[in-house]
Amino acid sequence: MSAQWIAVIGSSAICYGIKYAGSAIPESWLSNPRIQRINALIPIVLLTALVAVNTLSTKTKLLIDHRAAGVAVAIAALIAKAPFPVVVVGAAITSAVLYHFNY
Repeated sequence: MSAQWIAVIGSSAICYGIKYAGSAIPESWLSNPRIQRINALIPIVLLTALVAVNTLSTKTKLLIDHRAAGVAVAIAALIAKAPFPVVVVGAAITSAVLYHFNY
């Protein structure tokens, strides 16, 4: 058996164990207000990490390019309490203009 198959079988077993542990947790633990606050923030943290990784990296390199400027404009628009379509369009236009002038 190759190392790749061992990794696939091992990671599958770990995923199954995590999924089983999630369903085996008692309801009283999940009803704790602290756990509920943490669970409400997990999707936000994961989405933020995904945006950061996709904005500041290309394959194996860390870099700051036109995408970072688009995210900065989006953050500024969110701070200014702009509507969501304005945030998205502003970020897209900024990123596209900088991409056009740099390449």
